[in-house]
Amino acid sequence: MADAKIRLFVEQPLGAGQPVPLTQEQAHYLFGVMRLGKGAGVLVFNGRDGEWRAEVAEAGKRGGLLVCAEQTAPLRVPPDLWLMFAPIKKARTDFIVEKAAEMGVRRILPVQTRFTNSERIRQDRLQAHAVEAAEQCGGTFVPEVCDLVALDRLLADWPAERRIMWCDENMLGARAGLLAGEGETEPRGFEEAPKAPSPGPWAVLIGPEGGFAEAEQARLRRMEQVVPVSLGPRILRADTAAVAALTLWQSVLGDWV
Repeated sequence: MADAKIRLFVEQPLGAGQPVPLTQEQAHYLFGVMRLGKGAGVLVFNGRDGEWRAEVAEAGKRGGLLVCAEQTAPLRVPPDLWLMFAPIKKARTDFIVEKAAEMGVRRILPVQTRFTNSERIRQDRLQAHAVEAAEQCGGTFVPEVCDLVALDRLLADWPAERRIMWCDENMLGARAGLLAGEGETEPRGFEEAPKAPSPGPWAVLIGPEGGFAEAEQARLRRMEQVVPVSLGPRILRADTAAVAALTLWQSVLGDWV
């Protein structure tokens, strides 16, 4: 079989000898855009069965068929980390979703806050961006992108065991970290946080460009699961803050350790 360089996300189960029918859009991409033909190799994954090398068995303008040959990578599930963020301008929201998928989160939750600029999202379009990011970065897992939900409603049913790394703009320049010790009045720095291989479920919360409203800040401070952190001495754009926060969490408590 020829070397497979193209990666494609599919919905079907994958396994040795498993046929994978292609949609019209997938067939157009493989045979019309990439000019593949019968016998060409394609890497496929579905977010459940790892990555597989498949061969083009049928190539047509409106459809086609791949057949799985061998597994090339196992399913790599990221740490149990969610990203909650307030949607911003379209291109920058797309950027946040793409980078979150690349950097390793399990779920992406757009949240409506008091000062969120966008009142609606296209959940299906953002999910497609997450798929494309996984295809391009070699991932075998695709995070779920949820529909927009009000932050107050989300926090009302928040699971007791899932901690929230709250990127609090009011702590700008403060010495803050992921984990606070018993009886401490100041959180420890990131460099002092223990590098636990399995830290339990977490979420990162990024606010809107206008920041969190006072009532939202007060509610977050009352929650035992919330750990407020600073992202440094400079004011970051919301999309930059998301990448910075995920990097810090992954480097201390995630699978980058």
